[in-house]
Amino acid sequence: MLQIGDKAPDFTLAASPDKMVTLSDLRGKNVILAFYPADWSPVCSDQMALYNETLRFFERHNAVLLGISVDGKWCHKAFAKDRNLHFDLLADFEPKGAVSRQYGVYKDGVSQRALFVMDDQGVIQWSYLSPIGENPGADGILQALETMTKTA
Repeated sequence: MLQIGDKAPDFTLAASPDKMVTLSDLRGKNVILAFYPADWSPVCSDQMALYNETLRFFERHNAVLLGISVDGKWCHKAFAKDRNLHFDLLADFEPKGAVSRQYGVYKDGVSQRALFVMDDQGVIQWSYLSPIGENPGADGILQALETMTKTA
């Protein structure tokens, strides 16, 4: 798993059937990558709902949140619509898990439940690997963003 101080590998993934997101296009903003195993699973649903509710706090720190799993773009579209999510879910679908592998968080056919917070230059400032069955919450993300804001 990538660690603090590592440069985040660039990628381009589908955010919807007609939208692609490239990490390097977000330079100038802090970025939160929330890797998770699967849409529709109970823990993942709760985790993404929590992040949706805390989105405004992330945005106060000039941060963009991106969810990433190996589910396809159509699955993400349906899940985001059903859950009324207001951030992009990226499909690490083909080749399956390629981005998750770059970040060292691919295991047993899915993305592990991992969080990365990057500064506006794409350098990882905080990371966390959660047990797969536990929602890691938002406290660590917010604490990392607050620390980054204080030192900027």
